Amino acid sequence: MQWSPRLAETTVTALAGLGLALGALLADPVGRVLLGGAAALLLGLAARDGLLRPRVRADGAGVTVRALTGTTTIAWPVLRARVRSQRRWGVRSTTLELEDRSDDAVLVVLGRRDLGADPGVVAEALHATGAGS
Repeated sequence: MQWSPRLAETTVTALAGLGLALGALLADPVGRVLLGGAAALLLGLAARDGLLRPRVRADGAGVTVRALTGTTTIAWPVLRARVRSQRRWGVRSTTLELEDRSDDAVLVVLGRRDLGADPGVVAEALHATGAGS
């Protein structure tokens, strides 16, 4: 099993970044800075989503999470997967927390955009495969 950002969202993000970059060419100097910065952020986000595919992979060894700093593998016996919901400024966000119970330094927090699916559905799939709760 594996989860990645949705390809359509990554493509739309890249196209929006390119559109802003082209708009920056036609803007005044201040607009160039603002549009160029927004374009750089969107293109960077699209590049990250394209490079880190799949973001989460579950196999016989455990769960492997890819990040820009490298990969983290958590074995099934020490994996704790749980879903957290919180409300800030009137907006509810749900995240999936993957924790290594043997190493306090390993905690991976992933949202719906990172997974391309609902974190609750991913947590249920991991629990069915062998993750602790």
